[in-house]
Amino acid sequence: MQLECVFICRLILTRFLEARVMTGGCFLTLSAGSTATDSRWAGGEISDFDLIEDGREIFSLFTSAGKRMKMRIARQSPSDPLECSVEHRVISTRPARWRLYGHSFKSDVTSLCHEATPESSDELHLRTASKVAGSKSWKHFRERESLAQRFPVIGLEACGIINTRVDISEIKEVRQWETFKDFKKFNENKGSKFRRTIWQDVQQDSKICFTIFYGSEFILKSLSISTDSVEDAEKWLTGLELLTQETLAAHTPEIIQSWLWKQMCFVDKTKKNSISLKELKSLLPQINFTVQGGNILENSFEMVDFEKFRKFYNLLMFENQKMILKEFDKGPAAFIMRNTDKPDSSAVSLYDFQLFLLYQQREAWAKNCNQVQELMTIFSDDTLRKTNDPKFTIGEFLSFLFSKENSIWDEKFSEICPLEMNNPLSHYWINSSHNTYLTGDQLRSESSTEAYVRCLRLGCRCIELDCWNGPEEPVIYHGRTMTSKIKFRDVVKAVNEHAFKTSEYPVILSIEEHCDITQQKMMAEMLRDVFQDKLLTKPLEPDADQLPSPNQLKGKIIIKHQKTQESDHTIKLEDEKGNTSVKTAFGSFRKIRNTYREMQIRKDKGSRRMEKEGELYIWDPIDKRFYKHDCVISDNKLYYSEEKKQDNPENIQDIYESHLSEPWFHGRLVGGRLTAERLLRDFCEGSNRKDGTFLVRESDKFIRNYSISIWKMGRIQHCRIFFSPENGHTFSFFGGKLCFPSMRVLIQYYRQNLFEYSGLNLHLTGFLPRPNFVPQPHMGWFYSNLSQVEAEDYLLRIPRDGAFLIRQRKEPGTFALSIRVEGDINHYLINKDGIKYVLAEAYEFFSLEEMVSYFREEPFNGKIKLRYPVTPELVERCVEDLFTYDIEQKREVAEDNPLGDQCEGVVDISKCNVACKAKHARPLVVTLLNKESLILLEFTSEILEQVDEWYQVILSIIQREQNLEKASRTKISVEMSDLVVYCQSIKKKTFEKYSYKEVHSVPDNMIPKEDNILEYNQKALTRVYPSSSRVDSSNFDPCPSWKLGCQMVALNFQTADKFIQLNSALFSLNGGTGYVLKPEWMRDPTKKKTSKQNIRIRVIAARHLPNPDHIVSPFVQVELWPYPNSIGQADDYSFKTTVFKCNGMHPVWLGPNNPPKYFEVFEPDLSFLRFVVSEEDMFSDAIFLAQATFPFRGIRSGYRSVPLKNKFSENLELASLLVHIDLQS
Repeated sequence: MQLECVFICRLILTRFLEARVMTGGCFLTLSAGSTATDSRWAGGEISDFDLIEDGREIFSLFTSAGKRMKMRIARQSPSDPLECSVEHRVISTRPARWRLYGHSFKSDVTSLCHEATPESSDELHLRTASKVAGSKSWKHFRERESLAQRFPVIGLEACGIINTRVDISEIKEVRQWETFKDFKKFNENKGSKFRRTIWQDVQQDSKICFTIFYGSEFILKSLSISTDSVEDAEKWLTGLELLTQETLAAHTPEIIQSWLWKQMCFVDKTKKNSISLKELKSLLPQINFTVQGGNILENSFEMVDFEKFRKFYNLLMFENQKMILKEFDKGPAAFIMRNTDKPDSSAVSLYDFQLFLLYQQREAWAKNCNQVQELMTIFSDDTLRKTNDPKFTIGEFLSFLFSKENSIWDEKFSEICPLEMNNPLSHYWINSSHNTYLTGDQLRSESSTEAYVRCLRLGCRCIELDCWNGPEEPVIYHGRTMTSKIKFRDVVKAVNEHAFKTSEYPVILSIEEHCDITQQKMMAEMLRDVFQDKLLTKPLEPDADQLPSPNQLKGKIIIKHQKTQESDHTIKLEDEKGNTSVKTAFGSFRKIRNTYREMQIRKDKGSRRMEKEGELYIWDPIDKRFYKHDCVISDNKLYYSEEKKQDNPENIQDIYESHLSEPWFHGRLVGGRLTAERLLRDFCEGSNRKDGTFLVRESDKFIRNYSISIWKMGRIQHCRIFFSPENGHTFSFFGGKLCFPSMRVLIQYYRQNLFEYSGLNLHLTGFLPRPNFVPQPHMGWFYSNLSQVEAEDYLLRIPRDGAFLIRQRKEPGTFALSIRVEGDINHYLINKDGIKYVLAEAYEFFSLEEMVSYFREEPFNGKIKLRYPVTPELVERCVEDLFTYDIEQKREVAEDNPLGDQCEGVVDISKCNVACKAKHARPLVVTLLNKESLILLEFTSEILEQVDEWYQVILSIIQREQNLEKASRTKISVEMSDLVVYCQSIKKKTFEKYSYKEVHSVPDNMIPKEDNILEYNQKALTRVYPSSSRVDSSNFDPCPSWKLGCQMVALNFQTADKFIQLNSALFSLNGGTGYVLKPEWMRDPTKKKTSKQNIRIRVIAARHLPNPDHIVSPFVQVELWPYPNSIGQADDYSFKTTVFKCNGMHPVWLGPNNPPKYFEVFEPDLSFLRFVVSEEDMFSDAIFLAQATFPFRGIRSGYRSVPLKNKFSENLELASLLVHIDLQS
């Protein structure tokens, strides 16, 4: 079909900041001019012009052949704009490429770059005209561009550098009129004549605006565009829609062709549609490969046009993967390939290919020879072979194996099954989102209506709205945090527009209510006004005893919210019609209360009122001990400082005996001094040790005294170490004035400072390790078999900076220090060099214990001390008590807090319950429990009277706030209650005595193990959401909840992790409608589970793996999820290939080192098959590259391609694995 769209339009392009959704950016304005009618350049220069102050304005237009025309543009007078035009028309079968460069006075250099490849006879002819607006003059150009082909790439360019490219395959949505409000925001700067002029044009008709949303992550980028007319806008929208549809429907050979054009264009500096040998060499690392020796290049080309480049690519792929063809020499559908030296040296006939599809691939449709023939013609690039008896070259056969047409996934499972949409709503898993408005974590991230749009278009059918009182109308945000706020009204409008773009089935609005009655009424009015007849307000069948089906609820918006009882309803109606004087008095009370608070705030800003201040000992649940802090109560908040140095350590005995775990301490030596001399002499002379090598031993003559033996210039000298307890403290010293709290500190001091005593003048350097020294299991922080991923998981469970562990790596003599700093996990390499341990190539120690001891006293890298050793016991304890203290230690603190920079955290007393009782071996401990997050803060003091004083102050604050809030406590308005029909939010802990209309909500860490929950979920709904401790918006494993029949398992869509990938895989079923019918045994207790299956998997090869910024060394991990038994079964349901060094373009994993793996699949309906491609870092730990996750029920047998996706489950162009699958019942 021939497509001709001629565009004469004005474009106003806005590049939005990539880090945020819907924010303003830089503008480029293009304005209409006359139509070009011939194929030559024509240009004019305005006479009698005045140069713009500060220099000329130069514009250049480049043809695809590299020709350039420059023009100088200026104005005749300061107030009048001038026009100057350049016309160009391109009629060519070669790749068309045009650029527009502009340099205007006091404005950024901006350009529009359009690159395309002519791979289709379907050509989109574009004629564009442009106007570039500077701050003091107008300039006009015109240029016509033809041949915008099937896979164009559009780019914005600044200062000659392309900084934004829009691939048509990444376009997710083109939204008309959306740009209008963006130009309105941009026009707010009234000082800009440029902006006011644009706004005058756009303001006349918002329908000339549209926005392109594109990208491959959760937060999309966008381009906002304005055209000359509504007709032009419609043409652009139609053209972009057709291009997007064609791109998505393109077959693999077409995608490869397009990919090759793009790679060639990006390095084609001459713009002659050919590249040099040097450019070709520079291209190879960008495509994840390097040619060893380069002979294949030097012997092949000097200049490479596209056809040579395509043949080179085919040869490159074939040469490195032709050994795969040996797989087809044997078996039930073997075919003979006589010569496999070149991609076209042998052929696969129609008959052989049909047998391959029937017996190896188990494709029933392959019995139809016409369908097999049609498939073969797709991959044949030779029209002469597209006959009634087509043949594959062996190179084309390999391309087919890796193609999406040979996918492991059976597409019939991605089709909508209308007949399966007639069950009650409770019989489905429903795609659900948590904190839908957030684009990041729950503390500081942006809230955005675009997050709702993104989730809805990803197929989400249950979205969350956290509603709070706003200044004038309700707002949505994560309450009492620094997340930004968006209007409830804007969210409702966005939902109304996008709710049914992806799926026509019902959308559930899960509303978390924090608004007062007045703003609840506003919410109800907005919901009715915006949704109108889409809003479900009455039961479909009043006498029904079960929920309606998705088919019955098509196009409906369902409100999930609290609903008042009939008695409450009556009381509320009476209240609203009640005594006017009472209401007036109550209103006056609220005004007095608000006035009092405003006065108090103003007073505190002038001079902050401290209700209580002093030193307190705060309980650290990680260390299980108290630490001293400066504390202040002000503004109903308790502020506490960083930990203060302890004057009186609680466990003096531990400090006194700390040297017992040191390798340089030899205890009591048999033979005393003589044995020490012999051991030290043998050690130093045998390995040429430096002066200052030492050991410490117990004294032969004095009780509780010690001796240090030091090597110096071939002689050994002994010095006595004295111990003296005074006033509860124990000091170590040599006899001088310096005293130390422990022997360990003494040794550390003299390893850094000169030891001047008894004729010695040196540093303590190395030491003689104790024979057969076995440390106290490295105090629990050492792990001999722990991966980087597991280490990060352990450290993330310990909610404190300074948590650390050391783990042994695969390479002999190497270790890694993993430490938590500012919430992130950092890893540092430790190499064992002889008897020394070298950390980060900067620090040397003689043992890991010494290293840990040193950095427990001194900040590592000047940042943080090793504070919390992460032991298995600590990890287990943190998992059990996660709800009480799994939160970042550094809470949100205002800059003007009473403790200034020393403030470590703050507790809002008004949100807490308080208790005071004996605890932690102390007679009185005050406990503050946050009622919302369940976070504990416990403190005490050395003086009991002070503990009671602090308690009384806190208690009075809580009681005062409770009294003030009683009158304005949140209630449910009648208007909102009336909108709740089927999804009535309830608060109860049991799953008994339920109504089918209710929804039970539970956090992920409190999912009950009751047997009756499965029965409950056959009739009513359950929503499971992430616990409040997941402040980083991390996700939990949804599989246990799905297994219990929970319908709405709400996950954070903005977080790209394994569990959101599982969610994406499950809801790819049933056409991505967001509703997946649960297995029959979950819906009917009389039915049996699906019988188990066996699967045999072998990873063979890969193509086009992602290239982060270097050539990767990939390996593949395959796992069946969830593990049937979660403990100790990972090896039975997961395996890895070997690492293929320095090749991400076409690695191969054949041979005995990569054997097949057998899995037993006990629950096929609830199992997932995952492929994760990673590379190794310097620690031999995995770095994510790509993944593919599939519900097990849709896996196909045979030699299959695994199309890979990124961490957000977006397709990666051409990236795929080749695997062999054997399914057995």
